[in-house]
Amino acid sequence: MNKVLKNVLIATALTAAFGTPALAADEIKIGLGAPMTGGSAAFGKQLQTGAQAAIDAINAKGGVNGKQLKLVTADDACDPKQAVAAANRLVDQEKVTAVIGHFCSSSTIPASEIYDEANILNITPASTNPKVTERDLSTILRTCGRDDQQGEVDAKFMKDVLKVKRAAIINDKDTYGVGLANATRDAAKELGIEVVLEDGVTRGERDYNALVTKIKGANVDAVFFGGLYAEAGVLVKQMRQQGLKTPFISDDGIADPAFVTAAGGVQNAEGVYMSFLKDPRNDPASKSVVEELKKAGSDAEGFTLYSYAAVQAVAAALAANKDETDGTKLADWLKANPVPTVTGNKGWDEKGDLKSNDFVLYVWDKEGKYVEYKQ
Repeated sequence: MNKVLKNVLIATALTAAFGTPALAADEIKIGLGAPMTGGSAAFGKQLQTGAQAAIDAINAKGGVNGKQLKLVTADDACDPKQAVAAANRLVDQEKVTAVIGHFCSSSTIPASEIYDEANILNITPASTNPKVTERDLSTILRTCGRDDQQGEVDAKFMKDVLKVKRAAIINDKDTYGVGLANATRDAAKELGIEVVLEDGVTRGERDYNALVTKIKGANVDAVFFGGLYAEAGVLVKQMRQQGLKTPFISDDGIADPAFVTAAGGVQNAEGVYMSFLKDPRNDPASKSVVEELKKAGSDAEGFTLYSYAAVQAVAAALAANKDETDGTKLADWLKANPVPTVTGNKGWDEKGDLKSNDFVLYVWDKEGKYVEYKQ
């Protein structure tokens, strides 16, 4: 067989196996870094559901600049080391144009450095630690708020609504939980609340009875917990089992029905307060999307619509900058141009933070759902 014919046959075989280069050129890969396994998997599912729904809607209208979007998910298990591996996979193997994620701040912080080095646009729908956008990275933005904003809202609620004078501040020893607990502690002290107990729990542990005994002994008016639903639920359950009815306040890390399960049922979860951004499901801009998600079996809870909005932001930047994949340029465009999303019109400052602060308080009700708290 002559060399030319041999090369033709090899090329034909490769085309049959992997498709034509033209087909790949008509596709834009969007990465998703999220915890699809482990204790935070419920949140990973929210991010995936929202991102995929946005991509499906955009593709149904012709895609972006004539190209279809494709979601590629990498599991980080809410673990920093695994997040780095996931980020490297999305960059080096999948060759993504942009990344949605990650969920946990402890994952987003190291992963975003990899995306920034590769000059890839990265939008997190959920990571609230201030450090995410305080490192002079040019490619990172978020469609959620910051811990320092949220901590002020939590502290003000304790002071003005619950009339708290003595508080216990507990965290889960992770970047997100510690950051939010510290922000709430500092804001509480400024408002004159005495923080008489600070402590932490270890993720994955399921016996916090010794901590509950400490809380009982501290004679506090409220317990604030910075962290995720698995640990928050167990702590609430064991407080109630020991007869401790002290008000319990947490954060968007419990914004999933899995919190009720972890708490041992509605009887323990009912009355727990939670700070989170205003529920985008009530925004007229999200009505049709929420209805479509319900048809598909999703209530669009938690961070689902924030992930959807992140994809919308990516698509808007790509559409306005045809054939541009430079992450810094795409991020700069977003910082200069507000984008209509399912969570409302969003604009970003020079750091990549949202210009608006929409945190409010919710309370878990007897139906096992969280509803905005009304005085």
